[in-house]
Amino acid sequence: MRIIISPAKKMNVDRDSLAVKGMPCFLAETKILMREIKKLSLEEAKALWKCNDRLAELNFRRFEEMDPGRCLTPALLSYEGLQYQYMAPGVFTGSALEYVEEHLRILSGFYGVLRPFDGVVPYRLEMQARLSVEGKKDLYGFWGDKLYRGLMEGNRDGIILNLASREYSCAVEPYVEPGCHFITVCFEEDVDGKLRQKGTLAKMARGEMVRFLSENGVEDADGVKEFDGMGYRYREELSDEGKFVFVKGT
Repeated sequence: MRIIISPAKKMNVDRDSLAVKGMPCFLAETKILMREIKKLSLEEAKALWKCNDRLAELNFRRFEEMDPGRCLTPALLSYEGLQYQYMAPGVFTGSALEYVEEHLRILSGFYGVLRPFDGVVPYRLEMQARLSVEGKKDLYGFWGDKLYRGLMEGNRDGIILNLASREYSCAVEPYVEPGCHFITVCFEEDVDGKLRQKGTLAKMARGEMVRFLSENGVEDADGVKEFDGMGYRYREELSDEGKFVFVKGT
């Protein structure tokens, strides 16, 4: 089973807590993207990133000075969003770290697919960024089916558990082939009799679920259904083979 999650915009540098164990598998593609971004002016980069002046200047400087082979942080510790805060990888047990090393993959517009202990540097490049590279109009075209192929390599049972946002999961889902069981997890809340997914709570729940799966060594789809963090419960009548629905407060 492969568990896929999204990255976060805010990134850390932590070279002390956990060791880097390898380099990203699509580093050649990352270097192509790096070279393209380095060609941009500050104003062009700001438009690509859709951010304020301070963040544009920070990330423009990062790319100017970037060396993807030096001063690396394990990918699992490099992102700082809500999902990662609720996952809390800094307090994982040894067995939980072994679990995520085997099962967890982080999707990235810049790196493609990351294993938890791949070494990365801080960057800014969302998957939906309109960056034209090698004749492709955007990053979805640039990456093509490579992310899916990377996720299926060594994936013995063919399960991909999708805990990523739509922005990232749609870089994988169109390429799913027979023999792959692609399961999207939805975290819903009953609001005036209607089920809705709230973005902030969903990010928290995704992190909680990764922690639950890793602490309990879950190896199959049935084990995922046992998750009950943050008051969510699996609802079989709302779920199907490709979608597991968890509803809060039921």
